[in-house]
Amino acid sequence: MHAHTPIHVVVCADFLTLPPSFPSLPSQCTWLSPRRWLNLQEYQSKKLMQESGVAVQRFYVADTASEALEAAKRLNAKEIVLKAQILAGGRGKGVFDSGLKGGVHLTKDPAVVGELANKMLGFNLTTKQTPKDGVKVKTVMVAEALDISRETYFAILMDRSCNGPVMVGSPQGGMDIEEVAASTPELIFKEAIDIFEGVRDDQALRMAANLGFKGPLQRQAADQIKRLYDLFLKVDATQVEVNPLGETPEGQVVCFDAKINFDDNAEFRQKAVFAMDDMTESDPTEMQAAKWDLKYIGLDGNIACFVNGAGLAMATCDIIDLHGGKPANFLDLGGGVKERQVYEAFKLLTADPKVEAILVNIFGGIVNCAIIANGITKACRELELKVPLVVRLEGTNVHEAKRILTESGLPITAADNLDDAAKKAVAAIRK
Repeated sequence: MHAHTPIHVVVCADFLTLPPSFPSLPSQCTWLSPRRWLNLQEYQSKKLMQESGVAVQRFYVADTASEALEAAKRLNAKEIVLKAQILAGGRGKGVFDSGLKGGVHLTKDPAVVGELANKMLGFNLTTKQTPKDGVKVKTVMVAEALDISRETYFAILMDRSCNGPVMVGSPQGGMDIEEVAASTPELIFKEAIDIFEGVRDDQALRMAANLGFKGPLQRQAADQIKRLYDLFLKVDATQVEVNPLGETPEGQVVCFDAKINFDDNAEFRQKAVFAMDDMTESDPTEMQAAKWDLKYIGLDGNIACFVNGAGLAMATCDIIDLHGGKPANFLDLGGGVKERQVYEAFKLLTADPKVEAILVNIFGGIVNCAIIANGITKACRELELKVPLVVRLEGTNVHEAKRILTESGLPITAADNLDDAAKKAVAAIRK
């Protein structure tokens, strides 16, 4: 079995909504808004692991076919795997507009690597996860192909019940760990990590034994476990998940695939990691939204959603669907929203030609409803809003907000609650 699956990297974000009875917050308070997910290419992730001494396949990165050929020769490996570097999954079954099929290829001939790279670089690769026109490949990774004789699962993650990091492992790797936990819970092993001591030798060796490593491989696996914890601390991770942590026929313990979650609140001291963020494949609207600390995801419907809080945004999408409508987007304003952000959010929503109505659903805890109302009236006038607008406001300063909207003279439909708002938005597009 060959390992040629991507390493995935995401960033976690927390969302906070305070009850409407919560007292007004001082103006000097600063609120961190959720950010877009950090996107790193596979080779960048492997480089981070390599720098912490974690065993990964030997690899080189190439931007031209000639560089790929030279890299293949330098590897001097029995077998080579060539991987197109894009963020989308499903590369192996993708198709290039050069005619080449597959973004991942195995070969024993370095010359073939150069030929394949020539048909990858500069061409668009289309997979199930890319836009229909595909994504242009600018970089390829040339790596040593290794066989896996046994697969295990290992992760380090933050666990609220333990008030800190824990190690979780299973000798059943290479598959969905949730399935393992459900069918054979006795094969899931857990070790809490003391943040002052770190991973002790006896803990690492015990986990390695529980993963099924024997003899010299047990010590080798324990060493990898400690190095993975070093990486966890070094990059301010909230999770490092290795699946599989594999054993090769030659007696090597290798991290073949991993998912690293970063703490976005640590961006100020992880500038080198966040500077690697690859935005070239991101949706332009999502990127524009991120500039204003807005969380935006485009959907296929025609009712635009303008909401504060991720949970409320999802609920709004669901209730629109329940009443026979289709949401055009997921848009979360976050907690510390300003009037300019409201205006920019409306610009994004009205720029979508599919949008036939806009539903504003604000539950103001941290959010001041009056700021939202002022932003809405400014946007409606300056952008000359042409589609029906339904507004539901509740919470902090809501009476002042409703007064602003009423006295604006704008054709705004008020709603008593979310259910009422969804019904009115759906009815508006059916007129």
